[in-house]
Amino acid sequence: MSETVKHKHREQSEYKDLINRLSRIEGQVRGVKKMVEEERYCVDILTQVSAIQSALNGFNRILMTNHIKTCVTNDIKNGNEEAVDELCVTLQKLMK
Repeated sequence: MSETVKHKHREQSEYKDLINRLSRIEGQVRGVKKMVEEERYCVDILTQVSAIQSALNGFNRILMTNHIKTCVTNDIKNGNEEAVDELCVTLQKLMK
Protein backbone atom coordinates (compact mmCIF):
# COMPACT_ATOMS: atom_id res chain seq x y z
CA MET A 1 0.00 0.00 0.00
CA SER A 2 1.42 3.40 -0.94
CA GLU A 3 1.07 6.49 1.17
CA THR A 4 -0.62 9.55 -0.31
CA VAL A 5 1.83 12.36 -0.96
CA LYS A 6 0.57 15.72 0.21
CA HIS A 7 1.50 18.98 -1.50
CA LYS A 8 1.46 22.59 -0.40
CA HIS A 9 1.54 25.66 -2.61
CA ARG A 10 3.88 28.27 -1.15
CA GLU A 11 3.82 31.97 -1.82
CA GLN A 12 6.79 33.11 -3.89
CA SER A 13 8.40 34.96 -0.96
CA GLU A 14 8.19 31.91 1.32
CA TYR A 15 9.50 29.65 -1.45
CA LYS A 16 12.46 31.93 -2.17
CA ASP A 17 13.32 32.27 1.53
CA LEU A 18 13.30 28.51 2.08
CA ILE A 19 15.32 27.78 -1.07
CA ASN A 20 17.88 30.48 -0.19
CA ARG A 21 18.29 29.04 3.31
CA LEU A 22 18.74 25.53 1.92
CA SER A 23 21.28 26.74 -0.63
CA ARG A 24 23.34 28.39 2.11
CA ILE A 25 23.16 25.22 4.22
CA GLU A 26 24.19 23.14 1.22
CA GLY A 27 27.21 25.42 0.74
CA GLN A 28 28.11 25.07 4.41
CA VAL A 29 27.97 21.27 4.18
CA ARG A 30 30.22 21.33 1.11
CA GLY A 31 32.60 23.54 3.07
CA VAL A 32 32.75 21.05 5.93
CA LYS A 33 33.41 18.23 3.48
CA LYS A 34 36.30 20.21 2.06
CA MET A 35 37.62 20.87 5.57
CA VAL A 36 37.65 17.11 6.26
CA GLU A 37 39.36 16.43 2.94
CA GLU A 38 41.99 19.07 3.80
CA GLU A 39 42.50 17.47 7.23
CA ARG A 40 41.55 20.63 9.07
CA TYR A 41 41.56 20.83 12.87
CA CYS A 42 38.66 19.04 14.59
CA VAL A 43 37.48 22.06 16.59
CA ASP A 44 37.26 24.16 13.42
CA ILE A 45 35.13 21.50 11.74
CA LEU A 46 32.93 21.10 14.82
CA THR A 47 32.37 24.86 14.88
CA GLN A 48 31.17 24.78 11.29
CA VAL A 49 28.92 21.76 11.95
CA SER A 50 27.38 23.67 14.85
CA ALA A 51 26.65 26.56 12.48
CA ILE A 52 24.94 24.13 10.08
CA GLN A 53 22.81 22.73 12.90
CA SER A 54 21.81 26.26 13.87
CA ALA A 55 20.91 27.06 10.25
CA LEU A 56 18.81 23.87 10.00
CA ASN A 57 17.03 24.78 13.25
CA GLY A 58 16.26 28.20 11.78
CA PHE A 59 14.91 26.56 8.62
CA ASN A 60 12.71 24.27 10.73
CA ARG A 61 11.37 27.20 12.77
CA ILE A 62 10.36 29.10 9.63
CA LEU A 63 8.81 26.03 8.00
CA MET A 64 6.96 25.00 11.17
CA THR A 65 5.61 28.51 11.73
CA ASN A 66 4.34 28.68 8.16
CA HIS A 67 2.87 25.17 8.47
CA ILE A 68 0.93 26.06 11.61
CA LYS A 69 -0.30 29.37 10.19
CA THR A 70 -1.48 27.82 6.92
CA CYS A 71 -1.87 24.04 6.74
CA VAL A 72 -2.86 23.33 10.34
CA THR A 73 -5.14 26.35 10.60
CA ASN A 74 -6.89 25.52 7.32
CA ASP A 75 -7.31 21.87 8.28
CA ILE A 76 -8.88 22.80 11.62
CA LYS A 77 -11.21 25.31 9.94
CA ASN A 78 -12.26 22.53 7.55
CA GLY A 79 -13.00 20.17 10.44
CA ASN A 80 -9.87 18.05 10.19
CA GLU A 81 -8.96 17.75 13.86
CA GLU A 82 -6.36 15.08 12.96
CA ALA A 83 -4.09 17.95 11.90
CA VAL A 84 -3.42 18.64 15.59
CA ASP A 85 -2.35 15.03 16.19
CA GLU A 86 -0.08 15.19 13.14
CA LEU A 87 1.44 18.42 14.44
CA CYS A 88 2.08 16.89 17.87
CA VAL A 89 3.82 13.86 16.32
CA THR A 90 5.92 16.16 14.14
CA LEU A 91 6.95 18.29 17.13
CA GLN A 92 7.91 15.16 19.08
CA LYS A 93 10.15 14.04 16.20
CA LEU A 94 11.81 17.46 15.98
CA MET A 95 12.49 17.62 19.72
CA LYS A 96 14.44 14.36 19.98
